[in-house]
Amino acid sequence: MAKQSVKARQRKRERMVAQYAEKRKTLKEAGDYTALDKLPKNASPVRLHNRCQLTGRGKGYMRHFGISRIMFREMALNGLIPGVKKASW
Repeated sequence: MAKQSVKARQRKRERMVAQYAEKRKTLKEAGDYTALDKLPKNASPVRLHNRCQLTGRGKGYMRHFGISRIMFREMALNGLIPGVKKASW
């Protein structure tokens, strides 16, 4: 599990990206890169990192489900993800 500070930093970045999204879009369309540079660095969506919604793990992220591979396996084996079952042949 990721540290609480890492998860909090990620949430802060997500809020900031959402807050400045419209402003960034208008500045980019206008080609005003000097004003774009004056915005906070964390307002850029490039600084976001995919993390597990449950544990905050940054590696082994499964984009379709929004969780890490470890949590996916655990939840699938417990039957918590509809339509997913262990393969056997």
